[in-house]
Amino acid sequence: MKKTNKRVQEFIRVDHAGERGAVKIYEGQLLALNTIVKNESLKKTIEDMKEHEIEHCQFFEKEIKKRNIEPTKFLPLWDLLGVGLGFGSTLLGKKAAMLCTASVEEVIDKHYLDQINQLGPDEEELKKKITKFRQDELDHKDIAYEEGATKKGFYAIMDRIIKTGSKLAINISEKI
Repeated sequence: MKKTNKRVQEFIRVDHAGERGAVKIYEGQLLALNTIVKNESLKKTIEDMKEHEIEHCQFFEKEIKKRNIEPTKFLPLWDLLGVGLGFGSTLLGKKAAMLCTASVEEVIDKHYLDQINQLGPDEEELKKKITKFRQDELDHKDIAYEEGATKKGFYAIMDRIIKTGSKLAINISEKI
């Protein structure tokens, strides 16, 4: 087993938490769509995006185990907040649900790009995966805007709250 440097350990820890968080957000959205809000088309869109997030999460789950990296201690809290954010945003309607995706993906885009730029040739495989995952996230962002995400009015406030929360979770998950 090769030694993973501290920075790469932080990347994998936070990416694992983030991808798991994305799965939880979509689970919360699907919970709302399966119980209170009825929108089959939105449900299908979210199920499709959730499949990518599961793939991403499984990759980082394997990396955590393979490299013997301690996951963030905040996983239970992130799980709860993710489900709550997904559920709550969907109760507010399709625009809010899609803005939730767009806002998170805009933060992740910059986050992944920063990691890609820092990873060296010794982590080529990880860099390739993160590059692919970043593209999936950009596709999700585009889908969210095509499906009605907006930052007008109240949604501008929601965008700031989601982005601030996402950045805070990233900063905490890298270290703890």
